[in-house]
Amino acid sequence: MKVVHCSYIAKQIRGVTYRKGDVQEYPFDNSVPVLRAGNIQDESGNIIFDDLYYLAKDSVNDSQIMKEGDILIAASSGSIDVVGKAAFFKNNQESTFGAFCKTIRPNKERVNSKYLFYFFRSEGYRRKIKELAQGANINNIKNEHLDDLEIPLPSLSEQKAIVAKLDRAQRLIDIDREMLAKYDELIQSVFLEMFGDPVRNEKGWEVKKLGDLTTKVGSGLTPRGGSKVYQDHGNIFIRSQNVLMNKLNLEDVAYISDEIHERMKNTWVEKNDVLLNITGASIGRVCDYNQSESANVNQHVCILRPIQEKIKPYYLSHLISSRNYQDKILGQQTGGTRQAFNMTQIKNFDIPLPPIEEQIRFHDLLTKLKHEIKKMKFDLKKSEELFSSLVQGVFG
Repeated sequence: MKVVHCSYIAKQIRGVTYRKGDVQEYPFDNSVPVLRAGNIQDESGNIIFDDLYYLAKDSVNDSQIMKEGDILIAASSGSIDVVGKAAFFKNNQESTFGAFCKTIRPNKERVNSKYLFYFFRSEGYRRKIKELAQGANINNIKNEHLDDLEIPLPSLSEQKAIVAKLDRAQRLIDIDREMLAKYDELIQSVFLEMFGDPVRNEKGWEVKKLGDLTTKVGSGLTPRGGSKVYQDHGNIFIRSQNVLMNKLNLEDVAYISDEIHERMKNTWVEKNDVLLNITGASIGRVCDYNQSESANVNQHVCILRPIQEKIKPYYLSHLISSRNYQDKILGQQTGGTRQAFNMTQIKNFDIPLPPIEEQIRFHDLLTKLKHEIKKMKFDLKKSEELFSSLVQGVFG
């Protein structure tokens, strides 16, 4: 099989450069959404049309309007794990893309667009990009990095067959993820059935202020030196990206030394604390901390320490995460253009308080559902391993 450089089968399109005053958060007449690295879904290589900026279309070159089959690449980031992320554009919404991204536009007479996209999902590509892109302060993919990538190129008919096989493997992953999402919906349904809507409180539970149900409401801080003092091991340092909705994601967690951890005693996290994101795009995401390891949080995360004789952490987390409650508290945010909660607001959250026995019963049901979720995650892992094996077999 012949091997070609990426420049032979595709061309690069640079992203749109704009000033902050050029974009708006909502669509306006003759505007176009601007895709950024955060819109690239790492797990499946899809584009998610959330948290968008909008730019006047007449300020965008025709070549910078995304076309079906384009591959969007995160080209610059402070995180080496973000650089090189790729997503396949399906022509589902007219869009352009920002200067920290690039678009790879395949020559369809030479390469199947989806075949090229799957190359950008391969481990060999990711390793190469990490090796090439690392910089002192920001990690960049240069034009020559992409142009010089070596890509195996079978005939178009063989490419089509390979794409069909990889699409089937990807679909297995998608089905498993869809099932996991349904379990999340089921947990929310169980919560609402047991406790009702926490905003309307149609079951008439006693309502208390969150400050009266906790021994601590306080945000963390970032140690002096910021990311330069992070380590590969040590004490867990939780940032807003680690706090998902009712889930603590420690896959890309940072660590700090014992010395720094000792200096930050006021922001230590304890088992059964509840963590709440209080600034930025992830504001309102919440989960309980059920780890036994020592941990700390940065300034974008608030520690809620429940008085467990009155309220259980898993109940509090699911209450805050419920849709109507999210709408309510996010409507109270402060900070002008920057989304933010202050500590007074958080302490004044109204919390319906069912009997502790009911909260414990909810935990028992939650435990059974989480057991099913664990099995589903095992199936997902197997599907992902199959996909990775097939991609490795094609691209090495």
